[in-house]
Amino acid sequence: MNRAGRKSVVALLATLVAFGCRPTANEDPAANANSNPSSRTVSVGPAFGLETQSDVPLPNVRFTDVTESAGIRFRHTNGAFGRRLLPETMGSGAAFLDYDNDGHQDLLLVNACYWPGFQPDGRQPPTQSLYRNNGDGRFEDVTAAAGLNVTMYGMGVTCGDYDNDGWVDIFISGVGGNRLFQNTDGEGGARRFVDRTETAGVRGDGPFTDAQGDAFLAFDAPIGFPSSTTFVDYDGDGRLDLFVCNYIRWSPKFDLSQSFRFASLDRSYGPPTAFEGVHCALFRNLGEGRFEDVSDAAGVKVLGLLDRPVGKSLGVVVFDPNQDGWPDIMVANDTVGNFLFQNSGKGTFREVGKLAGVAYAEGQARGAMGVDWGEYRPGVSALLVGNFADEPNTFLRLDDPKGLLFSDVAAIEGVAGPSRLLLKFGAVFLDYDLDSRQDLLTCNGHLEPEIHKVQASQRYKQPAQLFWNCGPARKSCFIPVTSELAGDALFTPAVGRACAYADIDADGDLDLVFTENGGEARLLRNEGGTGHHWIRIALRGDGRRSNASGIGATIVVESGKTIQRRELAAARGYLSQSELVATFGLGTRTRVDRVVIRWPGPEGGEQVLTELDVDRLHTVTQAAAPAEGASGAK
Repeated sequence: MNRAGRKSVVALLATLVAFGCRPTANEDPAANANSNPSSRTVSVGPAFGLETQSDVPLPNVRFTDVTESAGIRFRHTNGAFGRRLLPETMGSGAAFLDYDNDGHQDLLLVNACYWPGFQPDGRQPPTQSLYRNNGDGRFEDVTAAAGLNVTMYGMGVTCGDYDNDGWVDIFISGVGGNRLFQNTDGEGGARRFVDRTETAGVRGDGPFTDAQGDAFLAFDAPIGFPSSTTFVDYDGDGRLDLFVCNYIRWSPKFDLSQSFRFASLDRSYGPPTAFEGVHCALFRNLGEGRFEDVSDAAGVKVLGLLDRPVGKSLGVVVFDPNQDGWPDIMVANDTVGNFLFQNSGKGTFREVGKLAGVAYAEGQARGAMGVDWGEYRPGVSALLVGNFADEPNTFLRLDDPKGLLFSDVAAIEGVAGPSRLLLKFGAVFLDYDLDSRQDLLTCNGHLEPEIHKVQASQRYKQPAQLFWNCGPARKSCFIPVTSELAGDALFTPAVGRACAYADIDADGDLDLVFTENGGEARLLRNEGGTGHHWIRIALRGDGRRSNASGIGATIVVESGKTIQRRELAAARGYLSQSELVATFGLGTRTRVDRVVIRWPGPEGGEQVLTELDVDRLHTVTQAAAPAEGASGAK
């Protein structure tokens, strides 16, 4: 993560030209027609030197802030007290999950804490927060009843059914130690999470010291500094394993020993370049609640020229770009090359980031934070990477699935110029207007409260950025959406960090949550209004051939000539997880011809569903003997 002292580079690429999104053979114009009568023709004016686009009809889909009316009252604590310790800049994540299996997406908000000995007088220790979705537009704080009133310096979160009992479990990474919570039977039929960290063996390296106050600040032993994390069944045994990104080798004493300064400040937050790198971690699920650290044996430890760890990892997404049935892992690194771990199918990985073309952008490492994977044109997928301020988003199109080769087409697809100025953390694909094309969203915010004193173009609080996928016959695939169309709430400046999506009100469109470093989480409802149709697919694996959560499955929806493909992932963007339900916008089409599910695991099999109603959620149970036309859906 390049810090404030770094010179601002805002010169544009000479290659910023507008290439067209062209219709392809399997794209149905009827499905992509914008049927919203309130759509406007918006002239997209010059931005960062780009020539004005021709008039383009953008959808009028607004987002409304429903945080207060929904009953969400959460403020993030980063522990900052003036000494500027690096973890204070990172923020914490969020997850949508259905923890009680009632069909409604609940919300988990991760929190950090005060540093030992520096808790303000009269303040209660902050905890994680779980909000149960009542299904009527309101959420109920069930944190204590669910056993999640736990204080830790929480960072990332991933949710999945690691014990295959039909109930989703929670893993939270944290500075000084991770936590694994098993979803168990509570009193009166309620669900309660029980901490299984120690018996599972997933706490990680570098626990907190017992030292308090100045003694804590003088502590010199490394304290674990993990970030994003994800469940993944990397070995295809039907059990969910755990992958954990680790950021830097960190201790309070070393952090404070560095002279990080800018402007009139005595001290600023330091760059990761001043700290040593560390390895990512992979924990293999052995069953019966136990995990084994297989990071070394599985090949996810990456050494540099001096045989020292080089990773400074912040974002992760699991995907299957070559469609060989084995999940690969993309890791976004901060100021060093990104990693791409290619799965051999034999329990090991090979790091191929440089060979695949994802490690660097323009020959240099960027300050990469969030990452996601999605199909953005029919049959064409890409990795979206959110980068530091004055660095554009990286948009890595998969050009050769078999050879695993990518190229950065951010400029070509209209993503580079408009994104350059902002400091991007959360970054996700989603179809917010249900037109069958995936759009892009980033959550943004700077690190230094007084950044404007040294960079006049920068602000601590920054707006989110939404790109609409304009589809075929346009000059650029992605066009920035303005508040005139999407509403002011979406673009409220904040010290943004994580973002995630889910359909919280069962109307088919995707709603959003944003987290703010040291601030309040915000819940935004998608007001829809396009009249577009949709279908949503939730999966239930059998817990033997495939994990019960269906994580790693590929879902293909065929509607006329429109074919869409999604992969279920247990982490997206930065520190967060969106719902484990796949949403497919259908545009004006009212029929789905086929849904094809490729279940995870070498014996998962393929399941084909037909005659599924549109505009509803279908829960699909893994079939014992998949057959053409078999339903398995309800």
